[in-house]
Amino acid sequence: MHIVTIKFRDAGKRYHFNAQDFDLEVGQRVVVETDRGRALGTVVTPVEERSEDDCPRELKSVVRLATEEDLKLAAVNSTREQEALKFCQQRIIQRRMEMKLVKAEYLFDGSKIIFFFTADGRVDFRELVKDLAHHFHTRIEMRQIGVRDEAKLVGGLGVCGRELCCCTFLTDFTPVSVKMAKEQGLALNPNKISGQCGRLLCCLSYEFETYCKLRKGLPKCGKKIEVCGCKVQVLDVNVLSREVLLGTGDGKKIKVTGEQLASGEIEELTGAAREDSRQSRPDRDSAGRQDRRERRSGDKRRSGRGDGDRRQAKSGGDNKQEQKREKPRDKQKTTGDRSQGRPQDRHQPQRNQPQKPQQQPQPGDGKPKRRRRRRRRKPQTTE
Repeated sequence: MHIVTIKFRDAGKRYHFNAQDFDLEVGQRVVVETDRGRALGTVVTPVEERSEDDCPRELKSVVRLATEEDLKLAAVNSTREQEALKFCQQRIIQRRMEMKLVKAEYLFDGSKIIFFFTADGRVDFRELVKDLAHHFHTRIEMRQIGVRDEAKLVGGLGVCGRELCCCTFLTDFTPVSVKMAKEQGLALNPNKISGQCGRLLCCLSYEFETYCKLRKGLPKCGKKIEVCGCKVQVLDVNVLSREVLLGTGDGKKIKVTGEQLASGEIEELTGAAREDSRQSRPDRDSAGRQDRRERRSGDKRRSGRGDGDRRQAKSGGDNKQEQKREKPRDKQKTTGDRSQGRPQDRHQPQRNQPQKPQQQPQPGDGKPKRRRRRRRRKPQTTE
């Protein structure tokens, strides 16, 4: 079976058709049979012979080569598409519908018009379809698409200055993530990594696998590593050339390749490590001596403190024993014997003394008493 690949739009999907006995070449225009009717397409690949098992099922066939009349009919349909787009746009504005009309497309035989639009959610366009069918007297189809498909139908120029990839050669949309931009060292600025559709650039996925392969074995930028016995910091990494810029503690910058970093053979770092080891030997010896001196002085201080603590403990014990001996003498002086009439301790309660009866509260005790003034008596006179 003879198989040929045909496309219907620039950068559109490609479909396989049965070429039958036609001798077709790349770029020729042909009329083919599709599920929606007859359509005008362009040959993309030359004819190939395949077995029936390798061919897809329900394969459509090529009807004929495109004639001049077919090409004129296609030109007339393109002009009618512009008129249909303007009329539909007016109806959308009159009905105040929240939708954006993108493109209108006539089928090859003019039996149907397809209107492509974008919207945030679902739109009730039943009344709009009635208006369009009454005006054009043909079948109407409203098809909602995404922002990427909109950019593909409208076209334009990208940030690189060239025509959009989806309009020229990109047939399918692949998923793109921010990780691809990070891996390639691009600035995460939405204005620079976003395309005309407002999504991430499709070209970010072109070199992602290459960057992942070249980055293997290279350290991350800003990481501190140890190479040839020296501790260095990674200042910059060039993935395409596989070069790494290292910074030492002395402020020197050394550029090495990924192979040298993996093998660990770097002349500048090995020489610096030897000099550091030579300079560090006397420093280590002096540091060891100083540590020994500090240990000895610390031991002496600890021993001196221990003797002083022992002396204080002994003196404290003797004082406690003397206080215990003096305590009974003081008791004899203060308490004394009651039978002999010696003075008693003031703090001890007096026994054998009658307790005074408690006075009951009388009314008016709570108020302050007024002092009565005593009248002076006049002295009695004698006659």
